[in-house]
Amino acid sequence: MKKLLKKVMKPFLPTYEVVCTNYHVIPGHPINGNQSKHKFEKGASEDARKFYVKVVNSDLTKTMAPMEVHLKKRGRIIEKSEFGPVNELKKFKIVYKG
Repeated sequence: MKKLLKKVMKPFLPTYEVVCTNYHVIPGHPINGNQSKHKFEKGASEDARKFYVKVVNSDLTKTMAPMEVHLKKRGRIIEKSEFGPVNELKKFKIVYKG
């Protein structure tokens, strides 16, 4: 009975994704922003949260400044982490790739 209920409810559960954005600054050129998205199944909130925490706590993430990481639920940002001067970079023209 529980399996049937889970199958019925799954299409209505929210989707989760973790979006990582790296900013590359080269003087005299527009700022490059590279985005990588990691999508999760519907209702996989625990997996998405674990992956988000793993990315934020990674030493590589902290040394790749400036960078920002978002945890999204149904397209809305639930949690956000920024490493480096991301707010100052957003004032300039940014070209997104990927």
